[in-house]
Amino acid sequence: MDMDKCYVEILRLVKQAGSIIKYRISQCKDVQTKSCDIDLVTEWDQEIERILMDGISSKYPDHKFIGEESTASGQKVQLTDAPTWVIDPIDGTMNFVHGLPHTCISIALLVNKTTEIGIVYNPILEQLFTARKGQGAFYNGAPIHVSGEKDLRKALLMLEMGTSRDPDKLQVVLQNLTLLTSRVHGIRTLGSCALNMCMVALGGADACFEFGIHAWDIAAGDLIVREAGGVTIDPAGGSFDVLSRRVLCASSMELAQEFVKVIIQYYPERD
Repeated sequence: MDMDKCYVEILRLVKQAGSIIKYRISQCKDVQTKSCDIDLVTEWDQEIERILMDGISSKYPDHKFIGEESTASGQKVQLTDAPTWVIDPIDGTMNFVHGLPHTCISIALLVNKTTEIGIVYNPILEQLFTARKGQGAFYNGAPIHVSGEKDLRKALLMLEMGTSRDPDKLQVVLQNLTLLTSRVHGIRTLGSCALNMCMVALGGADACFEFGIHAWDIAAGDLIVREAGGVTIDPAGGSFDVLSRRVLCASSMELAQEFVKVIIQYYPERD
């Protein structure tokens, strides 16, 4: 497979799909719920995923997909060695519904279970984060690098409540919020795990972790962070697993390990 040609083609499709988000964010939307009343989906989530999948399939008919809207609730994800696109058509759907401009398309290509391409695109604010394996990470075409911060007390942390109101998970999130507030420089949230991870890659934040997210939320962000010089691991300190629904990324391994020592763990069911 010609990875250069593949990258150009997917970037074209992402820009095309992004124009829909930009046009529709301020309009009325048909909003439905999935797992709970704050886990939202719109007709545009489904339309954008279809555009991306159809466009890719027309060029690469043998490629596989793991998509947020095409994966039925509770269905186990099958990740093989085949070229596989992991797609979140609108990460930050709640923001999109409300018209908050922190929302994005997140798409990654995995070959032999290794991420080769990662793209996160916020068309509202024209924020384009890209990475290819071994070629660095970029923001609107300019190279980016993590901050390199190692000190927990100087770290700006991205943290989310998530789209679940499961009492056990919510308790852990609130406990970690309480634990970390006095230990870090500050805590911020954008409402999109993909964008939160990109803030670490950009050097605007120093760490990000979340429980209960899915492969499509984190596959692209993982590569972008690592290509920007950061690290992505399991929040308990082990190796990152894109299907684990757990992620911790940071500007340095030293900082990541500081978070591992402090945070209370939560283990959701795997993708």
